[in-house]
Amino acid sequence: MFHKEGHQIILHTFLIVAVLVLIAEYQFASISFLKWGIQLLSLVAFVLVLQFFRNPKRITPKNDTQIIAPVDGKVVIIEEVYEKEYFNDKRLQVSIFMSPLNVHVTRFPVSGKVVYSKYHPGKYLVAWHPKSSELNERTTIVVNTKSFGDILYRQIAGAVARRIVNYAEVGDQAEQGKDAGFIKFGSRVDLFLPLETPLDIQLNQMVKGGIQSIAHKG
Repeated sequence: MFHKEGHQIILHTFLIVAVLVLIAEYQFASISFLKWGIQLLSLVAFVLVLQFFRNPKRITPKNDTQIIAPVDGKVVIIEEVYEKEYFNDKRLQVSIFMSPLNVHVTRFPVSGKVVYSKYHPGKYLVAWHPKSSELNERTTIVVNTKSFGDILYRQIAGAVARRIVNYAEVGDQAEQGKDAGFIKFGSRVDLFLPLETPLDIQLNQMVKGGIQSIAHKG
């Protein structure tokens, strides 16, 4: 199953690969190593695109007392920071970095009402750069929950990612684990939680979006 954000790219890539395979077949028929090399690289590129846009079905164990990982990836930051866009106070930041090989679907980490959603144009620093959360292209979404109050998550474009897709609009009812957007080709998602929120993960741990608990109500 592939994400809808990838349908056009998959189709275009397939057409390009088909043309390259045919060109190699007829133009380099007498040069076997070149013909097979072009065809193999074209097919590998197509497989990588398919892998990037895969959208595995996840069954989220919905729980109002848990915050679920919004994406697949590696936990690269756990620290207390001053969040100045929405809260203007200190929050516990948890950041998950996605490599190009990870599933790039963004899922709602909590259920509740979307009370803030804003897109920011910006730079394309590498996603693990400390300043990428403030300087890179990004979207900030805040969901008001019963158990935790306001929970902020931020989609951040990386050095390769050039498009952030965000489906959350103010007034929407977010459902934990449901599709909230997509970030194309390498990126990061930050979560900003109330201080002293008990965490269920640790630094450098790999997490799975829509399934794994990031934190719980103390």
